[in-house]
Amino acid sequence: MQKAARQSPPIARPPGRPREFDMDTALDRALRVFRERGYHATSIGDLTAAMRLATGSVYKAFRDKHAVFLAAFERYTAVRGEQTRSAAARGGNGRERLRNVLLSYVEHSQGVEGRRGCLVVGSAVELSAVDPAVRARVSAQLETNENFIAGLIREGQADGSIPGHVDADDTARLMICITQGMRVVGKARLPLDGPRLVGVAMKLLA
Repeated sequence: MQKAARQSPPIARPPGRPREFDMDTALDRALRVFRERGYHATSIGDLTAAMRLATGSVYKAFRDKHAVFLAAFERYTAVRGEQTRSAAARGGNGRERLRNVLLSYVEHSQGVEGRRGCLVVGSAVELSAVDPAVRARVSAQLETNENFIAGLIREGQADGSIPGHVDADDTARLMICITQGMRVVGKARLPLDGPRLVGVAMKLLA
């Protein structure tokens, strides 16, 4: 039976000597390891090497590996959320904004990014069944993504670019299945014909 990861919330650093490293940079480096290897296959040694920090510096900022992972997860979802919103903002109406979001998922499911994989998908598969703290974060992030897509569908219905009969919530749930599936395909290094796949997905809005 797989051993559950220890559940340790990120610990706030006590006041005193200023931190000697940039937290976002360190977490971005840790993210690459967690995304490529997963949680259980990543050791503290792997993290200190990737973050370019001494073990003592890591333990001063975090309680343990689990705390590093939770902080990295939050960093990942914040960055990906901004990338998704930026992609949507380039559209002129709800339909275009949604199409841009889907194309953004394709982009991040290919090449180096695709091979590294999605931390949300990886965490759902590896940890959600045994780690309540991770399960809560995964569920919250998927719900956030789904609500964002449903909102774009409703925007399209309001501006006339998406038919009013389309069920926004059900369609958003199906599109989440599609986007997360793209990340799995990208992790497996299978080719993705982005425009073609997105074209098929957009038929859900007919």
